[in-house]
Amino acid sequence: MKRREFSLSAASAVAASALTLPVASTALAQARQFKEGKDYKRLDKPVAPDAPAGKVDVIEFFWYSCPHCNTFEPSLEAWVKAAPKDLSIRRVPVAFNASFIPQQKLYYALEGMGKLDEMHAKVFRAIHVEKQKLAKDDEIFAWVAKQGADAAKFKEVYNSFTVSNQIRRASQLQDAYGVEGVPSMGVAGKYYTDGTMAGNMQNVLQVVEHIAATARKG
Repeated sequence: MKRREFSLSAASAVAASALTLPVASTALAQARQFKEGKDYKRLDKPVAPDAPAGKVDVIEFFWYSCPHCNTFEPSLEAWVKAAPKDLSIRRVPVAFNASFIPQQKLYYALEGMGKLDEMHAKVFRAIHVEKQKLAKDDEIFAWVAKQGADAAKFKEVYNSFTVSNQIRRASQLQDAYGVEGVPSMGVAGKYYTDGTMAGNMQNVLQVVEHIAATARKG
């Protein structure tokens, strides 16, 4: 979903459904020649990667309310489980305007409470399948309480200085990578790709593996 595109036509929804196709193997990814400037771009100014030494930093930029991100999530999750062990893969929630901030805080509060693995897919389901509104603080607090989480603790973490700093860092990364739409991917602090550049999100994951292989060579 592009920066200012906050609705999805029926035709786009059909196209987005193709994102759930199985991710191609690494061998197939290596067989295709991906080109810098076409399938991905190099950042004008590299970003200091947050990955541990010996790991390749990989970021998925996403937004919980984005239908494309929701459709992409199962493929991404399957890929993460099978990805090379030297990839340090993380998600970064974006904010194209102030209305996105509550969902950024939701993501980082769940992470801070150790609930992210359990709740991440449930957030997508609540918004896109159950059609629940999770765009404002009170809506989020009420939903989290219904999931059996410690509501008081969640609210404390949600409004914490730590989460505020994480959101600030997310905004810095979003700007540094020049994110114009989601879902999209940043690799090794130097490269950026998305479905528009690579053709579709299945290709994006292949491009990420290609870039990671390049990064391993120094």
